[in-house]
Amino acid sequence: MRIEAHILVCFLAYCLSVTLRKRLEAHAPGLTPRAVLETLSGLLMLDVHLPLADGRELVLPRYTQPEPEHRLVLEKLGWELPAQPPPRIRSPQVPALAKQKETKSKL
Repeated sequence: MRIEAHILVCFLAYCLSVTLRKRLEAHAPGLTPRAVLETLSGLLMLDVHLPLADGRELVLPRYTQPEPEHRLVLEKLGWELPAQPPPRIRSPQVPALAKQKETKSKL
């Protein structure tokens, strides 16, 4: 099962690489898939956690704003970044559950 899953992941990666290469040939002939991936690897998705007064937590999932080189690659490929995701509010963890998770992680 693990070998089949690994082969599937490798095949999907190959398909994405070929698809990106073909798209680059049409829209940006001087770029390689590796160069595009290296450039766009600077775009990060992160969660900003802000504690609220009532013990809950406001989670703001955000991606970093693209630098000029990111914007150039995105523009050449005809891609747009999606809108920033909406914020979420997480309820506080129950102390008993938190202790239970700690105990399991120590084992």
